[in-house]
Formats: sequence, C-alpha cells, structure tokens
Amino acid sequence: QVQLAESGGGLVQAGGSLRLSCAASGRTFSIDAMGWFRQVPGKEREFVAAISRSSGSTYYADSVKGRFTISRDNAKITVYLQMNSLKPEDTAVYYCAVRLDYCIGYGCYIREYHYDYWGQGTQVTVSS
Repeated sequence: QVQLAESGGGLVQAGGSLRLSCAASGRTFSIDAMGWFRQVPGKEREFVAAISRSSGSTYYADSVKGRFTISRDNAKITVYLQMNSLKPEDTAVYYCAVRLDYCIGYGCYIREYHYDYWGQGTQVTVSS
C-alpha cells in the first residue's frame, strides 16, 4: 500500500505560479513512476506530467509544456509540480498518482490505468 499526501494548491492570478507537492509513504520502494493528473467537473481526468523514479525522465501534456516542470526528491520520496504562467484553463483538482510496475514507453506514463494509487487531490484555481 502507498499513501499520497498532496499540498500546495490554492488561488492564484493568471500569470502567477504555484508549486504542488506530493509525499509518498508506505511501500515507496516499489514506486516506478509518479505523475500528476487534473480534472474539471464534467470532464475526464487528464494527464499533466510524470517522472520516472529511477531515470528522472519527464513527460508532459502538450497543454503545459514550457510552463510546468515536474521534479522528484527520491530521498524524501516526494514529487513536485512547479506551475508557471498559469492560465484560467489550468483551474482543476490536481491529483498525484504512482505506478508500481516497471513499464517503458510514453503510454506507461500518460494513461490513467497504468497507475495504482491516487491522492485525494488539491484544488488549483486561477483567476482571470
């Protein structure tokens, strides 16, 4: 079992920045990747960014490339999402997720069904 604790959400003006954190506990030794997804009411949950635990390779949705940066601290077993140049359309509940199974390829990181555990979500609201 892996538990995820998200923090850092809040209200920010368009063009501003926020930094989300997700701390993992439990069977953290088995984590192969950590990622962020987001969801707006009435829409499907969508991929935002992900990172490989071992290699540090990163993956981003086209909508956030150049604005968001994902990083990890393996000693703290924590993943971060630095969000810059925020837009109103970034408003959503952001969920941290972890994948346990070893997997290679872009699809392993961007598709929800590859992930095993999810956090409770943290609200990000960007005002116009």
